[in-house]
Amino acid sequence: MTPSKKINWKSVFSLKSNFYIIIGILFAVFGLQGFMVPNNFLDGGVTGISILVTGFSDIHISILLVAFNIPFLVIGYKKIGQTFGVKATIAVLLLALGMYFIEIPIFTTDKVLIAVFGGFFVGLGIGFVIRGGGVIDGLEVIGYYTQKKSGFTSGEIILALNTLIILGAAYSFGIETGMYSILVYYTAMKTSDYVVDGFEEYTALTIVSKDYDLVKQLIVKDFNKAISVYKGERGYLPESFDVKNDCDIIMTIVTRLEIHRIKEAVSEIDPKAFFYVHSIKEVNGGVIKKKIGYQ
Repeated sequence: MTPSKKINWKSVFSLKSNFYIIIGILFAVFGLQGFMVPNNFLDGGVTGISILVTGFSDIHISILLVAFNIPFLVIGYKKIGQTFGVKATIAVLLLALGMYFIEIPIFTTDKVLIAVFGGFFVGLGIGFVIRGGGVIDGLEVIGYYTQKKSGFTSGEIILALNTLIILGAAYSFGIETGMYSILVYYTAMKTSDYVVDGFEEYTALTIVSKDYDLVKQLIVKDFNKAISVYKGERGYLPESFDVKNDCDIIMTIVTRLEIHRIKEAVSEIDPKAFFYVHSIKEVNGGVIKKKIGYQ
């Protein structure tokens, strides 16, 4: 990705994206103060490092959140995009202010509840902020940028870095806390992934049908979806292996909410149509619905 040379102030001041960021910050503060920080539970990333340092120092976590995120925010600004850098900086500052000024009582000392609900609320916070176009943890910037320079995915890079952080938690606060921190991280990761992708997670739907011309018209004209067409053959069934016919194999990118409706509509045209669905990690180019992301 080529970093944007100009800041898109319209995007920075967008009510929708800022609403997502503010909601995300509130969820994150709720999870951190109500569950994790008082009990020295980590979720990985810069937030985890800040909690780790807070455990054996008198420095307020809000200061640590800003200080530890600065190098990552600079990298994001220079390497990913200036608009993204501004949004990420705003999100981190809001998180620090929230942790400093908002006081939330400890809800429980039960370690399982802390791990599950702390990770859940922090994951909600991370996910909503990402939907708003920013981040509240600089480690995500490193993962996103480093994947362009290595053979590893951003998830693998972040997992490796967070493993080191959790090992630090185990060394400082005990093996049990380190193990619960793994549960916190897993819960937060899964929650944030669902918030970011949700029902709009992109999925590849492939259709093989004898009525391929009608199916193509249905998907493009009725569902307003772009398609790709492969030339292939259908047939080769166990009981009639020698029977085969040329056909167009149709592939389209849909969201999870659209899969069922398209399958039902295609089945009305050809009840014997063959479908297969597989999830995809990234969609770029073509005609797809634009999602909020790094601008």
